[in-house]
Amino acid sequence: MNSNTIILVLSCLGIVQALFLCVYLFTLRKGNRRANVFLGLIILGLTIRIGKSILNEYLQLEAWQRNLGLAGILLVGPSLWLYGKTIFHQQVAQRHLTYHFIPYVLFSMLSWAIPNRFDAISLVIYYVIFGHLMGYLWFSIHLLVKQKKQSQRPILIWYRNLVFGVVFIWVFYIGNVSGFIPIYIGGAICYTFLIYVFSFLFLKKHSFQLEKYKGQSLDGVTTTKLMHEVKALFEEKSVYLNPKISLAEVAHTVGTTTKVLSRVINESTDKNFSEFVNSYRIEKAKQLLIAPETKNEKIASIAYDSGFNNVTTFNLAFKGSTRLTPSEFRKQMG
Repeated sequence: MNSNTIILVLSCLGIVQALFLCVYLFTLRKGNRRANVFLGLIILGLTIRIGKSILNEYLQLEAWQRNLGLAGILLVGPSLWLYGKTIFHQQVAQRHLTYHFIPYVLFSMLSWAIPNRFDAISLVIYYVIFGHLMGYLWFSIHLLVKQKKQSQRPILIWYRNLVFGVVFIWVFYIGNVSGFIPIYIGGAICYTFLIYVFSFLFLKKHSFQLEKYKGQSLDGVTTTKLMHEVKALFEEKSVYLNPKISLAEVAHTVGTTTKVLSRVINESTDKNFSEFVNSYRIEKAKQLLIAPETKNEKIASIAYDSGFNNVTTFNLAFKGSTRLTPSEFRKQMG
């Protein structure tokens, strides 16, 4: 098997996976249906463009066929921006949605008449199409910046990664046509890698996160305020030293619900409540393990004095955080 065959197989695998995701998103009935459709259109537009690159590398395509592939880029930009508007709960009038897809429809319908002969006019058209995508990328990045303090952190991170992935594809093709990146088929290989990373993240986290917080509204100011109160409670009153401290108790103290508090801690620290509490207990244990007045105390005593209710849990949590057992930590720091 030569290198060309390997590249072809890898590229085709990426296209197949992308098409699978498109079908899945277009038929997914859970969550925000409009967001699912826009996300599917982003992937479909990129797949059309990348598919054209693969076919053009191994087959002699007609000009209209190359134009149909190029049209995919006109589908990506509007879908990316509208997807962001949707997941950030910003309204876009239904009658205005179609306007954003007119360039794609017109370019596809007129693909037989649009020049694609690798001449100056064709190059200008190519740059105009990618300029169209660049404009929507700018809108998407601007939207992301505006939502930084107002939206849920997991969704911000998800959308940021999606935008950066599209930016990467844009840079590759502009670099290729400008002569800075010589490997044309490399775009398809990069896309294969990106689509599998995207699939992994989507199946692992995206659907869960968007469903988990569906219908809830919690702005960045509220999140920051609650997190400040929680940290004050832990750092000033050391509530983590209570082995029986619970999410419900902390939520009641700061005047919120367990559901909201759990979400605030998760978004702000990427930890669940138990992990958040243990992070304070472990820091306390570190201090006790090396403090002159307690450095000779038994590990069990350190565990209880740090808020853990048994030594086994303490050992597991401590090693999970530091990659060392409490005894190894004490020895290393001593």
